Amino acid sequence: METIPTLQTRRLILTPVQLADAPAIQQLFPHWEVVCYLDSRVPWPYPADGALTYVRDHALPAIAAGREWHWMIRIAEDAAQCIGSISLYDQPGNNRGFWLAPQWQRKGYMREACEVINAYWFETLGRPVMQVPKAMGNHASRKVSEHEGMRMIATQQGEFVCGSLLKEVWEMTREAWLEKKAASRTN
Repeated sequence: METIPTLQTRRLILTPVQLADAPAIQQLFPHWEVVCYLDSRVPWPYPADGALTYVRDHALPAIAAGREWHWMIRIAEDAAQCIGSISLYDQPGNNRGFWLAPQWQRKGYMREACEVINAYWFETLGRPVMQVPKAMGNHASRKVSEHEGMRMIATQQGEFVCGSLLKEVWEMTREAWLEKKAASRTN
């Protein structure tokens, strides 16, 4: 297993998830506006040990197996301040997921985190394509994908914490990502 690196952007530090992050996740994560459009596997109401169970029994073993990569998103000015999480998955049709605590939403943090995570996916891991599923009603997540230049390739039925909804699958190829990255350097 390769060690997951700490990644940094202008305003953020992304640190590999560890067991010590469970209390912060438990505090920030269980809010309806955070979980409603997540996969129905997320238990709701969220149990008191939900974060500990998730990190210990799912995230850390998946990282050790080289199937998933999980980071906590922190504010660079105060690295102790967690604001959310972002993950990559080696699963067909589902390669990236994220969440931000409500008070940190709509500030451009997720777009910034996705830029460095996408670079990790395409450059470090050398993956040819990224596919990202999302509930049709998740307009904030859709805006992130549109901003990145992803294109919607499919819709299908999905099961979410909020119930059964149409799910959109968004995709970006490595070539398209590299072209967009090169274009942004020349502008």
